[in-house]
Amino acid sequence: MTVALHVPFVDLDAQYRSIEAEIWPALRRVVEERAFILGPAVAQFENAFAAYCGARHHVAMGSGTDALHLALLAHGVGPGDEVITQANTFVATLEAIAYTGARIVLVDVKPPSFDIDVDAVAAAVTPRTKAIVPVHLYGQPAPLDVLGAIAQRHGIALVEDASQAHGARFRGARVGSANTACFSFYPGKNLGAYGEGGGVTTNDDELADRMRRLRNHGSVKRYVHEDVGYNYRMDGMQGAVLGVKLPHLDRWNAQRRRAAARYDDLLGDWPRPHVPAHVEHVHHIYPVLVRDREAVIERMRDAGVETNAHYPVACHLQPAFSSLGYGQGAFPHSERLAREELSLPMYPELADDAIEYVVGVLRRAAG
Repeated sequence: MTVALHVPFVDLDAQYRSIEAEIWPALRRVVEERAFILGPAVAQFENAFAAYCGARHHVAMGSGTDALHLALLAHGVGPGDEVITQANTFVATLEAIAYTGARIVLVDVKPPSFDIDVDAVAAAVTPRTKAIVPVHLYGQPAPLDVLGAIAQRHGIALVEDASQAHGARFRGARVGSANTACFSFYPGKNLGAYGEGGGVTTNDDELADRMRRLRNHGSVKRYVHEDVGYNYRMDGMQGAVLGVKLPHLDRWNAQRRRAAARYDDLLGDWPRPHVPAHVEHVHHIYPVLVRDREAVIERMRDAGVETNAHYPVACHLQPAFSSLGYGQGAFPHSERLAREELSLPMYPELADDAIEYVVGVLRRAAG
């Protein structure tokens, strides 16, 4: 194929250039204050992100995996318990459950939206179920109303994996405003740090206090350790970067929605996850479905278009989780996504001519 244009999968350089003048003074303050672990920049970001999400608390941590782990621990999840989540997610969702000692119970996702299958969730609840962890995959909120009703009916926790959904809304409310919600601030996320970062929003004062202790070696007072905790603290540099970026997030998300709408127009009825009318997607990823994906990826790369696959091996077929006992065919929709999902370039600065080029290349590569 002829390379007429190079389109990266993400373009963090463009984002950096737009906020460069704000970033360096914020980083300089952290250095001058010697506030390298937690500190004022992290506290300010915690307060700002809690207000942004509409939650009482935001507890910042070292990664999204830390956030999932501590959220589950704070809800009392431990050995002998069961936690339900979906087979189509990044492996960290399962790892966090495994860290608690609880049993991982997987369910499939369901077309046309490919959100977690709520009927399968309801059927999977047992007296040992302690939590449900839906994943707002690609930036699209899971069906929180139905899941919330299931959780309330059984007296179990609903812990949102919102790692890809910063700013997304379900029926008008931001994710993280009602339930415990876990976020990743990995650099490529819609709200990304310049290193690892994560956090949990909650409206429960006791839950927030417990997570603040656990992230800091079980301590709120120096050298007094109430719990066996963890070193899951956010560093000051990441708090500063995220504090600079947060005021831009809504604009960046709006630009992503504009780009997604252009993709939608050009792709027509090309197979892809359906977006329900009652959600406000933030398009961390723009997924389409293709056959012979590896060949399509290679052809598109040859034409200058970078793509990705999220995620090419469903969690139940990962060697690390073979002990769960699920085999090939256990979750057919998750397995289809693992075979066919192709992530097209998506970032706020993505121009219309680039989107048109990507779609043209995709049609030729998949034809």
